[in-house]
Amino acid sequence: MAKEKIVLAYSGGLDTSVILKWLKETYDAEIIAFTADIGQKDELDGLEAKALSTGASKVYIDDLREEFARDFIYPMFQSGALYEGQYLLGTSIARPLIAKRMVEIARAEGATAIAHGATGKGNDQVRFELTAAALAPELGVIAPWRMDEFREQFPGRAEMIAYAEKHNIPVQASAAKPYSTDRNLLHISFESGMLEDPWFDPSATSNEEMYVLSVSPEEAPDQAEYVELEFEQGNCVGVNGEAMIPLEIMEKLNELGGKHGVGRVDMVENRFVGMKSRGVYETPGGTILFAAHRKMESLTMDREVMNLRDSLNARYSSLVYNGFWFAPERLALQALVTESQKNVSGTVRVKLYKGNVIGAGVKSHVSLYNPDIATMEADPTKAYNQNDATGFIRLNALRLKVASGVEQNAKK
Repeated sequence: MAKEKIVLAYSGGLDTSVILKWLKETYDAEIIAFTADIGQKDELDGLEAKALSTGASKVYIDDLREEFARDFIYPMFQSGALYEGQYLLGTSIARPLIAKRMVEIARAEGATAIAHGATGKGNDQVRFELTAAALAPELGVIAPWRMDEFREQFPGRAEMIAYAEKHNIPVQASAAKPYSTDRNLLHISFESGMLEDPWFDPSATSNEEMYVLSVSPEEAPDQAEYVELEFEQGNCVGVNGEAMIPLEIMEKLNELGGKHGVGRVDMVENRFVGMKSRGVYETPGGTILFAAHRKMESLTMDREVMNLRDSLNARYSSLVYNGFWFAPERLALQALVTESQKNVSGTVRVKLYKGNVIGAGVKSHVSLYNPDIATMEADPTKAYNQNDATGFIRLNALRLKVASGVEQNAKK
């Protein structure tokens, strides 16, 4: 009789390496390890051999970078999503793609469950499992960190390291880097360890080795650099006159932003599960793209369409952060966002300098800006009669006058 199959989201780090072996022993099942290549770079080196030697019956390492940029990062950036005013959702937006591919592999392999190494305190458990519920509700989900028997066996990292040594599982856990990281094409995040103290300053020179994608603003070039981004219907399609696919654009902007110290964020955020957590993020390319996209919209998007879209930004951001990417309400919001972007086309020029992205020009063949109307000089078009403003102001002031009169009468 064939063994049960479980698809594990596998990174090769301490947690998922131990979980792979533990699942195989606990469930007497075939463990299929899956790693999504979404821009981790050299973190993927040797993963297949490591997973197989740890007990995986099969390993998938799928290059999803272009799909990630095209179908996840770009639509999200069209929405203007920015969680709690600071976070560009780099980890959040990657999870639904990973879970989507896990579901596809599980169905292709005839697996009955998927498994992940997210803890019971974090957001990722929600993101993985809500995606699975939306796409494949028939699949079971195994979350070891929420199981008493797992936590009793591994109350801390010391026990996990000892288990790995016992089973000859190579791990790189070390006290030299007492924090966890998550890297992809959009960003890299840092949390836990010394970062759990919100007074700890990761930007101090003595802590600079933590950062991966960017130099510090202090060490960035003293000469500013200009960058031009070409947009079509809300999507960036070229940089500095060269047409590129989304993956290439993200890689190019990461290079440029990292060089100039762009995109570092240090924040205390509100997790979906109810607690606050401190995270440090590097999002160099995303920060440039976000600023340039907004600049493009300022010239080409209708005011009321922008106001409507912006009124939904917090809702959209929360849906992504909380794991509802495949929920009907996010899909409905995306339809509105897509419609709002149909004229967001043209060229934006920005200046990168010491951690800053500074607007330096914007132009478009569908610009809604008319200098003849906006001019402080005589209006050659006669499109705007300044006398009309008198009635406009009078009508808008009417309710204020009425309310003021009521308030004054109440005091008599």
